Amino acid sequence: MASHAEVPVLRSDFRFEHSLRVRWAEVDRQDIVFNGHYLTYADVAISEYFRALEVAYPADLTRGGGDFFTAKNTLEYLAPARLDDILEIGVRTTRLGRSSLTFSLAIWHQTELLTLIEVIYVHADSVSRSSRALPDWLREKVRAYERCAPEE
Repeated sequence: MASHAEVPVLRSDFRFEHSLRVRWAEVDRQDIVFNGHYLTYADVAISEYFRALEVAYPADLTRGGGDFFTAKNTLEYLAPARLDDILEIGVRTTRLGRSSLTFSLAIWHQTELLTLIEVIYVHADSVSRSSRALPDWLREKVRAYERCAPEE
């Protein structure tokens, strides 16, 4: 993932956004979000992204004995989120590999960019965990939703 300093990130880069409010249980003694919660925010936003694609998550993604496993998470913290902030989380698919799906996420509070996240899922057999090709139906839904072909 390119760092914020290298590539500007605009809200208009994301067709999908999900909002959530920072809760008391997510902050530390300084009233800022504890770093581990950002992965939960990413997971919630990706689940909502799938809903926007009309993909039942996880049911549709596990059809035929496949499943999605997290292969990599990268987070870049630019500024802290604080108790009671309303966060806007942008999600987009930036790469469709043979068996992997890469999401880029950005979190804002009002106009301030707080965090950049990259999540890579690998589609694999649910028992052996050996990689499997992404389902064609999913590729088609992502391409149609993103209105372009994410990098292959």
